[in-house]
Amino acid sequence: MLAWIVFLSRLLNRWFAAPVDALLLRMGIHPVHPAAPISNTLTTELVVFAAMVVFFLVVRITLSVEEPRNMQHLAELVHEFVEGQAEQVMGRKHDLHLPVATCIVVFILLCNCVGLLPGIETPTANPVVPLGLAIFAFVYYNWNGIRAQGPVGYFKHFMGPAWWIAPLMFPIEIVSHCARILSLTVRLFANMLASDLITLIFFSMIPFTLPIIGLGLHLFVALIQAYIFMLLTIIYLGEATAHNEHA
Repeated sequence: MLAWIVFLSRLLNRWFAAPVDALLLRMGIHPVHPAAPISNTLTTELVVFAAMVVFFLVVRITLSVEEPRNMQHLAELVHEFVEGQAEQVMGRKHDLHLPVATCIVVFILLCNCVGLLPGIETPTANPVVPLGLAIFAFVYYNWNGIRAQGPVGYFKHFMGPAWWIAPLMFPIEIVSHCARILSLTVRLFANMLASDLITLIFFSMIPFTLPIIGLGLHLFVALIQAYIFMLLTIIYLGEATAHNEHA
């Protein structure tokens, strides 16, 4: 599997190194390896993304009420789980955000579980990947909060319940919200990195029974961290879009 990832990375760099370098330079970022700006981690993410697209397309094409297939059962199971969590947190307005919440939990879970394959590094154990996901979640829930309440209405809830404490509450709330990016990033990155290290330790000790324990622990951490990231995103989204109901 690692050989395929390395091969795909070389292929992508051969085709897209120049435009990727140009884009990075335009953004003020100087590539460390201009000849190969696309890393194995990014290639693994693209493979996961492609697998998700293929999976959902196949489920959509083969959708059947009379004779549902295994892939449809799996998709329905994921959908019902995410819907149940979103409905508990957000109430009746959760439907609009189910596709995003589902994609977040599935993408993170698959990226986490890639580390179970021999020789493949877990993408979410690279801090850049959790940071990108955290920034997306941050932008998404704030944007939807502004859409739901308008710019003035949305930023009002940063000022606290009374006008006289607004000068104190506003900077605290802004810092608190921005810290969510760091919180989401560090939680996912640190846990998956620790899981990778523990699995490596198990493999280095006894290469038979103990690695099974390490892989089982890695799978457990992968499930928990994907769930926590999705749940926190839903909670933040619910907070951002619910204030207009009390206005």
